[in-house]
This record gives sequence, C-alpha cells and structure tokens, in this order.
Amino acid sequence: MSGERTSIRFCGLGGQGIILSSVILGEAAVTREGIYAAQSQSYGSEARGGQCQSEVVLSKSPIGAPTSPENDILVAMAQSAFDSHKHQLKKGGTLFVDSGLVTDLDGLDPSVTVWKVPATEKAVELGSRMAGNMVMLGFIREKTGLLSDENLLATIRESVRERFVEMNTAAFREGARMAREA
Repeated sequence: MSGERTSIRFCGLGGQGIILSSVILGEAAVTREGIYAAQSQSYGSEARGGQCQSEVVLSKSPIGAPTSPENDILVAMAQSAFDSHKHQLKKGGTLFVDSGLVTDLDGLDPSVTVWKVPATEKAVELGSRMAGNMVMLGFIREKTGLLSDENLLATIRESVRERFVEMNTAAFREGARMAREA
C-alpha cells in the first residue's frame, strides 16, 4: 500500500462476484499483511442481475469510518453501475472498467486514470464467465501494488469453493499478466 488510506469501490451486477472481490481484498489485508480494513456492501433485492456495490477501505492506521464520500479507486463491471457510482471517484483517482461491459465513460473527470480491462471476455476464454472478477482483481493488484500476489492468491484459495480454486487463481494470474503487458 502506497498511501496512509486507500478507498476502493467495486460496482456491478449481482452474480459478478463484486462483493467477493472486496471481501478477498479486505481479508488479505487484515489477516496476511497487517493492514486495517473495513468493508461495506449493498445490493438490490434481485437475487441475480441487480446492481450491487462494495467498498473496502485499507489503512495503515485504525479506520474511523468504514466508507468514504469519495473513492481513490473505482472498479466498474457494468455500465449501469458505473453510471451510478462514477461521481464517487476522486479527481485524480483510478478507474478500472470491464471494457466489454462499460463502454460509455461520459462525464468522467479528465484527471482520472482509466484502465480498460476485458475481464469478462478473458474469463469466458478461460472457461468461466463467473471468473471475470478475479481477472479484474489480478489486473488491479498488478497496477496498484495493493497487497501481494501471494497473499491475495492464498486468500482466494481459502475464500472460494474447492472446485473453483483452480479457475479463480488462473483468472487472477491472467489478469496480472494482462496488466504487465498493458
């Protein structure tokens, strides 16, 4: 972690693993890296397909408020979610979007660094559309330096069902590889 405090908001649709991504990030920070973390989440009443969002705050010192009015990083996995949350990204912040699902970036402050990641497309190529969140998480880790690969991979292994471990770790590694080449 480079700064004292980093706020990351993940947003997308139910079923994309939005909540899981932030839980893994927060869990790895607390249990493996000794960083404070606070995580919050909300989602629509739909079981699948409704908007959801999750925020994780990472800090080197105790966290007084579990959310931030503005986020340092916004991760958008669906157009409608991006449209709802883009105003919460700080000027000069970093935006990661699933380039196949978020194509209209109108209204974005020009100071924002944008990374377009074909996360779902790559996950489909790997054999599971559901692993798009892990492709994105690997890409984010590589570009931001938040936490270590080893600690995130270990947390992924502990957080997903055994039958999905291989797919999710492969997707994470593929996201990191894509980021190194971007």
